[in-house]
Amino acid sequence: MNRRDFLNGLMVGAAALGTSAALRPVRAFSQDARSTSAQGAPRSLSVGYRTIDVRGKSARVFGLVQPDGSSGLTLDAGTEFDVALSSAVDQPTLIHWHGLTPPWAADGVPDNPAALLKPSETRRYTFPVGAGGTHWMHAHTLQEQNLLAAPLIVRTAEDRARDEQEVVILLHDFSFKSPEELLEGLKGVSAGHGMRSGHQGMMQTMKTMQGHQMPMTGMSTMGMPMAATSAMDLNDIEYDAYLANDRTLDGPDVVRVEKGGQVRLRIINGATATAFTIDTGSLSAELVAVDGQGVQPVTGTSFPVSMGQRLDIRISIPKNGGAFPVLALREGAVERTGIILATAGADIRRIAVDGEARGPVLGLDLEQRLHPVIPLAARAADRRFELSLTGDMAAYTWGIDGADGLVVKRGERIEVVISNTSMMAHPMHLHGHHFQVRAVNGAPVAGAVRDTVLLPPMASVVLAFDADNPGRWPLHCHHLYHMATGMMAYVTYDGIG
Repeated sequence: MNRRDFLNGLMVGAAALGTSAALRPVRAFSQDARSTSAQGAPRSLSVGYRTIDVRGKSARVFGLVQPDGSSGLTLDAGTEFDVALSSAVDQPTLIHWHGLTPPWAADGVPDNPAALLKPSETRRYTFPVGAGGTHWMHAHTLQEQNLLAAPLIVRTAEDRARDEQEVVILLHDFSFKSPEELLEGLKGVSAGHGMRSGHQGMMQTMKTMQGHQMPMTGMSTMGMPMAATSAMDLNDIEYDAYLANDRTLDGPDVVRVEKGGQVRLRIINGATATAFTIDTGSLSAELVAVDGQGVQPVTGTSFPVSMGQRLDIRISIPKNGGAFPVLALREGAVERTGIILATAGADIRRIAVDGEARGPVLGLDLEQRLHPVIPLAARAADRRFELSLTGDMAAYTWGIDGADGLVVKRGERIEVVISNTSMMAHPMHLHGHHFQVRAVNGAPVAGAVRDTVLLPPMASVVLAFDADNPGRWPLHCHHLYHMATGMMAYVTYDGIG
């Protein structure tokens, strides 16, 4: 399949959310579902329609639920992923299991190699779940914009044994416009509210490539004249709302917690075009995993998360209790969303949707500080590729230079150098594998094991992974509209057409 075929498949969208029976709105994500199949029967998962309330208006969106109405899946590590995926919508669709490493045929990218799931069709997926982690599943089409996504949590025996409460937070950006309208607006075909924000969200400060923060005065932190940096964009789209577990801060998800209890937040940035910073406020927190992979704990109250990435954050609730907001601050803007952790009888006060200050601009400071619990085995690279991320914001086209020859052989250790020469950030996601970050802006690091890494403007990273899962695997920007307009490549195993 060539890139044009892929992009045609991606354009399956959500302009006409049909009239099939609606699923009930999702208000909390269950962690109680058992992961074992009864007598070998697969777990059932259905794509359907549902109605949610967004700032006083009803919105018809997609859902991805089990028969009891719970959103997504919770599975046990080391077991079999055995799922019967059915479609109750009136348009083709397909689901990608983001964070798992299934065989290529089960990856969930349209026509790479599997065909789209037809209306009323059921398809069974069977492969090893693998190790534990916070993952998610979503459409690999424009339907993702209309909330066709859900948590996919894989719990270990250690997770179940811990005396801690698990809370899943799925973040979204939401528009009452269709994704097709949003894409047309970005490409200049139409105009109006909710389209590309131009320089409205341009950063007032930016991090240097070493992660320090400096004001943008006459010169940028990378030695470029101010005229050059004025072309930077942080946010392509001004959305109508930003959601955490389907809700805005006008009516947030309030999760009951125990005084003095331990809480593990499993945070998934399912937004299509919005990066956030997680702010735990008065609660000191420990970051213990990224993209479902354990890291040496990092203490703080502020943690960046770009599109497609996940964070596991452990916090302790004070013994005297109270109400504790956990906020997601929109990058470079005042909008925010989030949930509230509250003990019994706590005074829960309203939190404004717009904050007093803009959310931080995401950089690579935290990335340089992360160290994995289980790193890749030490080994020299057998093959090395160099890629350059490019873009034309005026034409709204994006690309990856050097991607035509990404051919590997099974058993090889692969290194990929990615440099971002464009003026927007790109969270780059590799399907079918986990990689380790080995260098940031030319400085060697023993970095985190991930599946999605952020490339800010003019930044570079080196990734290493083992070619142990044959297929033709997408490597793409997880900004939906960057991918839709060209920022997508393939890592192809030798011998696979």
